[in-house]
Amino acid sequence: MAGSRLDARHVLLLAMTLTCEAFAVIASWSLEPYWDTLIYAAFSPAVVVIGVLIATHHPRNPVGWLLAAGGVLTAFSDAAQGWALRGHEEGWPGVAAADLLANSIWLASGALTVATFLIFPSGHLVSRSWAWVLALGVLGSSLGTVGWLLSPDSGEAFIGGENPYAVEGSPAEAAYFVGLSALAAALLLSVVSIVVRLRSAEGVERQQLKWFLFGAVLSAAIPPAMAPLWFSVPAVRPVTALALFALPVTAGIAMLRYRLYDVDLIISRTVLYSLVTALVAAGYVVTALVLGVFLGHGSAWTTAGATLVAALSFRPLRQRLQSQVDRWLAPTRQQAVLTLRKFMADLRADREEPEGVEAALQRALADPGVRLRFHIPESSEPLDIHGAPAPTSAGREVVPISRSGVLLGDVLLPAVAEERRAVLPAVLAEADLAVEIARLRVLLSRRLDEVKDSRRRIVTAAENERRRIERDLHDGAQQRLVSIGLALRHAQHELRGGVAPGAESVIGAAVDEVTLAIAELRELAHGIRPGCLDEGLSGALHELAGKMVFPVRVDASDTRYPPEVEAAAYFIACEGLTNAVKHARATHAEVEVDTLGDRLVLSVTDDGVGGAEPRAGSGLIGISDRVAAHGGTFALESRPGRGTRLVAEIPCVS
Repeated sequence: MAGSRLDARHVLLLAMTLTCEAFAVIASWSLEPYWDTLIYAAFSPAVVVIGVLIATHHPRNPVGWLLAAGGVLTAFSDAAQGWALRGHEEGWPGVAAADLLANSIWLASGALTVATFLIFPSGHLVSRSWAWVLALGVLGSSLGTVGWLLSPDSGEAFIGGENPYAVEGSPAEAAYFVGLSALAAALLLSVVSIVVRLRSAEGVERQQLKWFLFGAVLSAAIPPAMAPLWFSVPAVRPVTALALFALPVTAGIAMLRYRLYDVDLIISRTVLYSLVTALVAAGYVVTALVLGVFLGHGSAWTTAGATLVAALSFRPLRQRLQSQVDRWLAPTRQQAVLTLRKFMADLRADREEPEGVEAALQRALADPGVRLRFHIPESSEPLDIHGAPAPTSAGREVVPISRSGVLLGDVLLPAVAEERRAVLPAVLAEADLAVEIARLRVLLSRRLDEVKDSRRRIVTAAENERRRIERDLHDGAQQRLVSIGLALRHAQHELRGGVAPGAESVIGAAVDEVTLAIAELRELAHGIRPGCLDEGLSGALHELAGKMVFPVRVDASDTRYPPEVEAAAYFIACEGLTNAVKHARATHAEVEVDTLGDRLVLSVTDDGVGGAEPRAGSGLIGISDRVAAHGGTFALESRPGRGTRLVAEIPCVS
């Protein structure tokens, strides 16, 4: 969009800032604390980058330009200070002027801060009646700067301990006091304007103001809080300096609308841990005083006892305060989390079913349109809470659900308000166990249905095959044997009392043999195993390959497998080659048998037209069912024009 890229003005601001800070670091190195040099050198570029980002995304909003201007002024101040420090050591010219510049910019920046507070985040004043506050800030900044530069009392801030531009007997000190007071009043009123704006703001603007105020409070509260420890604990000095980053960073988050609705959680956690820290510290002090009376204030037991009390009290304090703080500062999140916690408690007490998690999410997010869908392995489409095909994600926001790094599914959000969407991570953290259980139940139900269907198809196919063989034997060989038996019986009657008395007994024995053969054929109809498998799977496959109408290469060792495994592998190969002949129009095929651990791996590959798909009633479904009946796995690769390859793995003991 227009203004969404860097232009020459942005590049110039960045270049000036980086140049000034690079010089400031080089010039100031070793002449002041290292943390002071590095932190303040990083501050100005960070502020300018944030300001430029805001300006590129909101080119008509002055907030970005005000932040960038403040960062540039600070960079100039750092560079001037570096010149003054190094110049004072090495006799450079213009040290006094550089020192003057370094000590005067901080008041000038005050007017920019007032302006930023007054127009944040819209770029406009709350109303025209607030314009005088901006004028007051500019006047106070200007008057205070002049008074500061001419006052003899400001000499302590200069390197030489004396202000070379001071004018004795001038009203500079009064001007500085009046200007500083006016600037402080303008800053206070600009904060009031944000509070006024916040009270009437809604939606995105309200969250932006929360972020900005959060940063302002951190920037304003941390330095005074660290002041008592400034000399006794040197580590608080860089921490205090880092607090300056809070305001520009939160302004950037607010203006760029990055994780806007996390601010409620961040504020509540900040307040929570601040309270816990204060109470734990107070408990430590009280315990140390009490134990010190009995054990001595310098005793190691006193320190250990106070530390133990502080450590043991931290968790209970946090748990007790968390609900109360959330109730004060994040009531929406608190209510949503409590809804899920009640559901989980009922689930553990067996008063709820895991499938009720979808309804619990709807209650927590106050939207009956919220839907759950699960990602099931080997399923072509997501499933809903009942195991049916899930609704599509069209027109909905899709939020993934995971537990222990495993993707379980998605939450589909049709029209959840931003405030509700912000609490979604906390809600899902409470509900992920129920979601996982519900998903496993859906998966188990689906697998059971697949097993039932597979077994049903296997039984049906086996019964149909048995009946076909029985019918073929009955209508073919059995009928012929019956006819032969009847003919022999007729001959026996014709010969009775004839010239060959021994022939009757011979014919009777033949009739008995035919009857026995008929009975054996009937038994044979109940289960047929190819006789060629008696010599092993390899020989049977080579014999099968010799019957094909096209060349078939067989790669199989003489390894023997359990009879049922060999029979299954043989029939799978038969079906694969039959498909190649009937449907694939193949000219060549390969059958390979290998042993992988405790599994027989059979593959049938042809160079046919490809595009084969397992369909109801097809041979491929029969192969899949046969493999599944043996607890194995079946894979099919068949892209159009690239032939077909089927691979079956069957557990066995070789």
